[in-house]
Amino acid sequence: MDTRERLVKAAAELLIEGGKEAVSTRAVASAAGVQAPTLYRLFGDKDGLLDAVATYGFSGYLESKHAMGVGDDPVDDLRRGFDLHIGFGLARPAFYLLMYGEPRKRAARLEADAMLRAIISRIAAAGRLTVPVEQAAQYVHAAGMGVVLALIATPEDERDLGLVEFSREQVVRAITADASPRGATDIPSRAIALRTALQEDPPPALSPAERALLAEWLDRVAK
Repeated sequence: MDTRERLVKAAAELLIEGGKEAVSTRAVASAAGVQAPTLYRLFGDKDGLLDAVATYGFSGYLESKHAMGVGDDPVDDLRRGFDLHIGFGLARPAFYLLMYGEPRKRAARLEADAMLRAIISRIAAAGRLTVPVEQAAQYVHAAGMGVVLALIATPEDERDLGLVEFSREQVVRAITADASPRGATDIPSRAIALRTALQEDPPPALSPAERALLAEWLDRVAK
């Protein structure tokens, strides 16, 4: 085990035992058996160290998200991803709070957020998203984070895990339509689907200004 890995594992153990407040540079250096200047040389500062700890703690979660693969129904994939998110948060609360309990967005969280938006973009491409992609991502993120934080704050023997399915289905209903929507009410979903397609594969026949104007019109129709 090299020095960097030893420092990250020492910090992770301190995080699990005492929360973020326990992860001081002095405590980490002492636990890893190195001098403080070595820590600063490798990570720059405490935030750099915490970024590395978050990535270490979230590595299994991100691997599971990648391994989840792509199913035939993107809405079902969203459900599976939601449940995976909750499961990780309850299994590793110290790392979850490091990632989601503060305004700073660490690299591992940005990767997880991008994976969520990718699933939602697939729902949009299928014509089943009823709100813009970014708005839908915020709804799902808020619901998932709220469930995890509420359950973490509740003694384990008092937790109502029915909250997971209830919250998941509420947010799914709020942002998606049936697989084969019909009628005029489908126009916003179609606009969102076209907006997403144009973002991912801009038509070369349109100038940047024309694409921006079309995107603005589609955003209006989608509301």
